[in-house]
Amino acid sequence: SKTVCMIFKPKDRSKRINTSFPNLQFNRDILALVNNFKYLGHIIADNLRDDLDMQREIRNLFVRTNILKCKFFKCSVEVKVSLFKAYCICLYGSALWKYHSYSSLNTLHRAYHKCIKIFFGFNRQHSISMILMNLGLPSFDTIISNSRMVLKRSILDTNNKFVNFLSTIDLLY
Repeated sequence: SKTVCMIFKPKDRSKRINTSFPNLQFNRDILALVNNFKYLGHIIADNLRDDLDMQREIRNLFVRTNILKCKFFKCSVEVKVSLFKAYCICLYGSALWKYHSYSSLNTLHRAYHKCIKIFFGFNRQHSISMILMNLGLPSFDTIISNSRMVLKRSILDTNNKFVNFLSTIDLLY
């Protein structure tokens, strides 16, 4: 029931061969043809864009922030900073995001700032730069850059020949 079929669309529409495909059958079951699916928590889309996965992470960021706010609203600022760093700064899959709209990235950026203000009790007018500096929290751009660097370092440090080969080519285009 978890197995689905996805046909990836080429970036260049002129390279599309067909728009309809026969059903694919596995163990006498016809597999559902989907436009996107969740694999290991990451949403993969047939257009190879990351916008849906970024929307998933925005929802998760607000859920985590609201849970922390409800359970730890009486804690000291130091404890809240530790909790926020542990549960809200890790943007799962962000190192993999490469093809997305500016709007999706900007929405996630604003969501991160909004979650900080919600959790720490600041209002909309407070300067996010001052908040980040006073709390010792990283900027959104720093989080994204760090996650990409950790992934790149992991790929470069691996002894796996297949991963080394894949790192030399751009698989998506």
